[in-house]
Amino acid sequence: MKRFIRIVIVVLLGVGAVALYHQDRIARLLAVNSLFDADRITHNFSNMDAAFLHEEVSRGDGPVSELPKGAPLSLTPEQQDWVEQADVTAIVVLQNGKLRHESYYKNTTAEDRRISWSVAKSFISVLMGIALDEGTIDSIYDPVIKYAPSLTDSAYAGASVEDVLLMSSGVTFDEDYLDPSSDINKMGRVLALGRSMDAFTADLTETFQPAGSAWQYVSIDTHVLGMILRGATGKSIPALLSEKVIAPLGLEASPYYVTDGYGTAFVLGGLNMRTRDYARFGQMVLQDGRYNGRQIVPAEWLRQSTVPLAKTKAGAIQYGYQWWIPADAQEGEFMARGIYGQYIYINRNTQTVIALNGAHRGFREEGVFDRNMAVLRQLATQ
Repeated sequence: MKRFIRIVIVVLLGVGAVALYHQDRIARLLAVNSLFDADRITHNFSNMDAAFLHEEVSRGDGPVSELPKGAPLSLTPEQQDWVEQADVTAIVVLQNGKLRHESYYKNTTAEDRRISWSVAKSFISVLMGIALDEGTIDSIYDPVIKYAPSLTDSAYAGASVEDVLLMSSGVTFDEDYLDPSSDINKMGRVLALGRSMDAFTADLTETFQPAGSAWQYVSIDTHVLGMILRGATGKSIPALLSEKVIAPLGLEASPYYVTDGYGTAFVLGGLNMRTRDYARFGQMVLQDGRYNGRQIVPAEWLRQSTVPLAKTKAGAIQYGYQWWIPADAQEGEFMARGIYGQYIYINRNTQTVIALNGAHRGFREEGVFDRNMAVLRQLATQ
């Protein structure tokens, strides 16, 4: 019996030592599992750096760019109802370059750096345009593996840079957030356990269609764009984004990316910024890539990226180079868009930018997107 007790004690001590050694991984895994819980989601979306590995995107040492005040825009009672129903956490409205409305909800503040989710994809599109203009990437028609050779034996072997820009890679990737065994949730566990996103991507070997033949939203395509940019420039995405976009914008605070265990930025959805700074990025895009007296992004790339290009279904929401275009869009109306209610809505006709953050667990319900679009368009014309 004494020997048995000693064995049990040794085993428990061993388990305890292993748990202590892996406590950070365990904490991140628990964070993933509770990230979207109703009582924690709003707090979590403002504090991703407390739960995950991350890297700062330096804002540089320049002055903060001004957001001059414009005529105040007040929400109507119906729009206030929408704020509650859509679990909105922040709204910033710029019109003609002036701040017309700013409000925060659910105990969030102007200083919160809110998670972008897939709004981050449009930042990668901008970097791609800069890399093409500077010649570090020769052509969007180049094969992916020219810049990301580690994908030679993967499902991306036959895809071009444009294919992944358009979400037309043909790669099999299950994005069902409600299925624990889906690819998107496996990817979440890769991040939580400090594993490699590059290795995870290289292990994808199945396709459901030839590259370029049809459109299907595949978030991992954006990680591949990040691999292409890193391979072409020899720089990390945080360093590249800081140098080429963030520092010239004059943001209020340095953003940060969630990263994997190898320091690789989670570029398809891990960018975190203040809502006013999302609006500054949108204003730069609205102004054809020019901001603070400097041409940050080539104007022609932005014009090319933000119109329908992908082979989406007729009558459905359209897609460009990592930008969304409403099915019934007027010319010059497009957006960056992320799960749970994140938007940078841009309307060239009314010279409006709306940065919207949310924590809406029912974002996939029927009619939610249409209601969001209706309110965004109302705000753009008030």
